[in-house]
Amino acid sequence: MKYRKNRVGGDISLLGYGCMRFTKNGTSIDLDKAEKEILTAYNNGVNYYDTAYIYPGSEVALGEILKRNNIREKVQIATKLPQYLIASRAAIDKYFNEQLTRLKTDYIDYYLMHMLTDIEAWEKLKKLGIEDWIREKKASGQIRQIGFSFHGNTEMFLKILDAYDWDFCQIQYNYMDEVSQAGRRGLEAAGKKGIPVIIMEPLRGGKLVDMLPDSAKELIKADPKKRTAAEIALRWLWDQEYVTCVLSGMNSEEMVLENCRIASDVEAGEFTEEDFALIDKIKQSINERLKVGCTGCGYCMPCPQGVDIPSTFRCYNIMSMDGKGTGRQEFFRIVGLRKEPALPSQCIGCGKCESHCPQHIHIISELKNADKALNPWTHKIAIKVARKFLYRK
Repeated sequence: MKYRKNRVGGDISLLGYGCMRFTKNGTSIDLDKAEKEILTAYNNGVNYYDTAYIYPGSEVALGEILKRNNIREKVQIATKLPQYLIASRAAIDKYFNEQLTRLKTDYIDYYLMHMLTDIEAWEKLKKLGIEDWIREKKASGQIRQIGFSFHGNTEMFLKILDAYDWDFCQIQYNYMDEVSQAGRRGLEAAGKKGIPVIIMEPLRGGKLVDMLPDSAKELIKADPKKRTAAEIALRWLWDQEYVTCVLSGMNSEEMVLENCRIASDVEAGEFTEEDFALIDKIKQSINERLKVGCTGCGYCMPCPQGVDIPSTFRCYNIMSMDGKGTGRQEFFRIVGLRKEPALPSQCIGCGKCESHCPQHIHIISELKNADKALNPWTHKIAIKVARKFLYRK
């Protein structure tokens, strides 16, 4: 296993264990199976284990497995404060203490503000005293490093990145999200600040393996280096020096061993021109299925009415790649939950965006199509209720 440095000089394994997708028996986690998989990862050098308060049963399972095997002090736990549920300073302590109990530990190595999508969410936490709370927990040793996980667009990521002296951050990033979410710009901005970046969804929940179009599968099959779809995607990430650790939701020992093998035989900057050309061909093959030919360049922005056009089209395209539910869920999180509305229904047809679009997309009509597909009346109600809850005073 190879390692990269955290902000204080410690080592983080290139491969991290994402604990959201443990195998279940009915509604309960198969603890014995999860234990074998975690121990396989541990014995092959994985030292970073990521969970969250809202992953059903995950914190409890991870805590039990680490205690059973007396390895808590030999690994690094990352878990997350459900900031979207927080309405008071007392609630912060309530959730944190519950997490310590679940994880059978008295400290957290890496603690994240979970799923920040808008700078307003961080500002709300500041008003509740989160900065003092973090100082107290770090001084006591109960929290070693503080960070945030992010779902949103690049500009919002950069605002949150600059809003606090973070020790690390976590972003969704893969070769299909290079210019969306935090994107390469966000990755490099964090890296240049010396902030380690943890990567989630490197395979888009497995969809860059299991749901590739046949043309992309043929390209991978013809790869002279005989790499799998997963290996190509992971190596693309680790080729970038600012990628500190890549999380994988591994739920078989075979998957653990394969990912550990790759993470033990990779270097930043090893990709060749042929490798990048292969990635470009795979992306082109995937993009042929998209509803809108938006590259996420952002030339259409800012919209005078506040519509987040690139994010809307990205979610609309996800519907054709990953399914209707996935696209709507992504839209709900990264567009619908903003404090300042950014919905496609706000478009008044002024045409400013279309005059600047290098792809010559009929943005006005496509926004109407996207709004109809992504935001049916049930979702409109859900977004309205969720925003009232999140931004209540």
